Amino acid sequence: MTPKDISIEIEEKKELYGYQKGDIDKIFDRLDNARSNYHLLYQLPTGGGKTVIFSEIVRRYLSQHDKKVVVLTHRIELCKQTSKMLKGFDVKNKIINSKIKELPDQEEYSCFVAMIETLKNRLNDEKLMIDNVGLVIIDEAHYNSFRKLFSQFKNSFILGVTATPLSSNIKLPMHQNYDELIVGDTIQSLIDKGFLAKATTYSYDVGLTSLKVGINGDYTVKSSDDLYMNMVMQEKLLHAYTEQSLGKKTLIFNNGINTSLYVYETFREAGYAIKHLDNTTSAEDRKEILIWFKKTPDAILTSVGILTTGFDEPTVESIILNRATKSLTLYFQMIGRGSRKLPHKDKFTVIDLGNNALRFGLWNDPVDWQHIFKSPEYYLENLRDDAEIENNFKYVMPEAIKKMFSQSVNISFDIEEEFKKNAAMNRRSKEVLDQSISQHAMMCIENTEELYEARMLSKLLSDDIEFRVKRFVKCLGKTSNNYREWLIEDYKAKLSFTIGKLFRELKL
Repeated sequence: MTPKDISIEIEEKKELYGYQKGDIDKIFDRLDNARSNYHLLYQLPTGGGKTVIFSEIVRRYLSQHDKKVVVLTHRIELCKQTSKMLKGFDVKNKIINSKIKELPDQEEYSCFVAMIETLKNRLNDEKLMIDNVGLVIIDEAHYNSFRKLFSQFKNSFILGVTATPLSSNIKLPMHQNYDELIVGDTIQSLIDKGFLAKATTYSYDVGLTSLKVGINGDYTVKSSDDLYMNMVMQEKLLHAYTEQSLGKKTLIFNNGINTSLYVYETFREAGYAIKHLDNTTSAEDRKEILIWFKKTPDAILTSVGILTTGFDEPTVESIILNRATKSLTLYFQMIGRGSRKLPHKDKFTVIDLGNNALRFGLWNDPVDWQHIFKSPEYYLENLRDDAEIENNFKYVMPEAIKKMFSQSVNISFDIEEEFKKNAAMNRRSKEVLDQSISQHAMMCIENTEELYEARMLSKLLSDDIEFRVKRFVKCLGKTSNNYREWLIEDYKAKLSFTIGKLFRELKL
């Protein structure tokens, strides 16, 4: 993309569309008629133009009121982006960053952009005061850190803006801090109107019962690393990429730095153009990596958290969720990185390796934000848990693999049914796996001529093996994850042995 194309994009972002104008009018209805210290929350999906909307609100507010506006963000990148957008709307503004200790030139500005922590510290020092503030706009309002400044603006109208009006802390629900929620256009509506790209989601079943939930309500980094760094998951990730996203500009989201580094090595060794990015990457290296990512058509960027907000690369064609999350906000943020539409891009791919779509629904499914805003506890308590999701897994062999076993009459095996039969006949439970191994071995022999070909073909059965073992373990009752992993490896070893044994019996 040339610099000229980029400059055109920035200009286009300043255009107000019909749905944006309608929402601005609704917000100004509250500004004009509600009490001066009213707290209003506004929801609009990622990619819908929230910054454009509140920049126009600032411009219009300042033209009608002799008061000042403060815009709060939680990251320095968002401060810079917001300031730039405001300037595009002819709003002269000043960024309050760590270098600003006092405001001797306060009267020269009517709008200030600040990071929450920086402004809190300056106000607490009592060296910096912003007088006559009539409107406070809070970007990414679902972060609870903004509550720290509410007491500093007791007489100001507060407008919170977010794509997901669900508090990052369940103990501090948003309805306690906001009087009302205005819901903007849905994701599907923005897709239908041509403002967002359409997502095609491919979900790969993943066993998550080994994951632990931390005090923040989401899966811990350690338990995620333990799961996603193992060879089975690395192979599944690489397979999913080559099957659905090969050659596409791809973002991979991970929960831990160690996992992301493993992903980097896995893809690099496979010969793909990939780089790794996390919050320990220097500013200089980060800039260089992001320039590389923008310029490289089939680039893959594996990261940890850092690109969920404040990052906008419209040319992204594929999003891989190489992690599970219990955060609805994070789910929408990650997928939203691929939703920007361009003249040559009206769709993108989502690969889900964390059962996230089964937990929250598809990215473009309708969401009752009013219900979530008013009753967040009820919503969170009724999310499907991992055990329930896994109990409903059903392995369906992909068509490409199924063709490799076209000579076999039967390629399915009902573990639960065979387990019941064995139990009724007082036979050992593990005989069910022996039967399954024999069937898999016969499938491999029936579709090849040489022993080494049969054993190579068995590699394609990895997902089916994992599914069958999980169903077997479920029939046994409560067992450890280590035992399940051992059973999978033992199954594969016995399958290789059985293929050799049957091949000699049948073909020699």
